[in-house]
Amino acid sequence: MNVKPDFSKGKNYAETAPAYLSVWGMESYYGESYIVQNISFNVHEGEILALLGRNGAGKTSTLRSIARMDAPQVTHGEIWLDHQPLHTMTSYQAAQAGIGLVPEDRCIIPGLTVEENLQLAQIAPPIGWSLDRLYELFPRLKERRKQEGVTLSGGEQQMLAVARALARDIKVLLLDEPYEGLAPVIVDEIEKTLRIIKEQGITTILVEQNAVRALELADRAVILDTGGIVFDGSAAEVLENAELRAEYLAI
Repeated sequence: MNVKPDFSKGKNYAETAPAYLSVWGMESYYGESYIVQNISFNVHEGEILALLGRNGAGKTSTLRSIARMDAPQVTHGEIWLDHQPLHTMTSYQAAQAGIGLVPEDRCIIPGLTVEENLQLAQIAPPIGWSLDRLYELFPRLKERRKQEGVTLSGGEQQMLAVARALARDIKVLLLDEPYEGLAPVIVDEIEKTLRIIKEQGITTILVEQNAVRALELADRAVILDTGGIVFDGSAAEVLENAELRAEYLAI
């Protein structure tokens, strides 16, 4: 179980934070309904963390809270990235600090080509990967660079959404249901890409209903249930614990 550092000697959190990304005592809500209640977990640099749980457990709310999106709202707790206090930032500032969120609906911009979607992400600094580097990672996007982004297949749109995040200078990639609606062969391609991204030192938090695939890819797992954490440990532990999977993941 994570334990918050002792500040009795006067050190601030940024000096004592135990991990690259730290969430401490975070509570989030929609309207008057609490979705996430007093959760704390750490993610280390270059790690892939699977954030799992049943529908309504608070997974998407956690991602949106880390990314500082307008809803849900964070009322309590702290979120630190590489000694920077995300909990004091707007969503735009969090993006500048290195948070890249790929939402479930991918949010490809209508009327723009694949290349224009990528170029738009690079208009303002900090600029991340070049177009050449992105096309090397996603050769299919290079083939379709002049095609309107919203006309791509589901798998290609997911590739574009990830590439658009990398076009910024991100430190943490937040992925919400990246495998949804994709054929297994396309999921294989997405996972290959995520392993390459991991090799580049980028930290990833993956929310995914296909828990087994996510656990096979991830280093660690956090399982949420009704807005609270019920497990925080290695992904291998979850794969080996049938009782845990049955109770909280229905697998």
